[in-house]
Amino acid sequence: MAKTIFEEMGGTYARQGDYLLPCLFLPAEKENKPIGVWGQRHLRYLKQNRKVLYTNLLTSGKLNSYLADIDEQAEDLFFRLVNQMVEREGVTEQLKMENQMEWVGRMNNIHGSAMEIVNAELIYS
Repeated sequence: MAKTIFEEMGGTYARQGDYLLPCLFLPAEKENKPIGVWGQRHLRYLKQNRKVLYTNLLTSGKLNSYLADIDEQAEDLFFRLVNQMVEREGVTEQLKMENQMEWVGRMNNIHGSAMEIVNAELIYS
């Protein structure tokens, strides 16, 4: 029997019951960086809304490094936004000592606002 193009290129098959299935492997990624919460959110977005981009990154072996980069950018943007908003709104340690409940409320508001901006700018776009 003649070899298939897959076999001519060095591919092999494995028998699964009555079927011969090709043995396919994804390329190994060079770096295995940890992916944080922002990267996980972007991964979920890619799987649901950008399936072609997700498949291309996965099959090229660049998905993990891409997600780690997005996670790092999002983390930096988040902390920069929080610091800018804290300075602009005058949320200080003095306020924290005088009125803890007001400080907590303002910080939660700043935290939520910064999270929405990061989601809109990096994660879900």
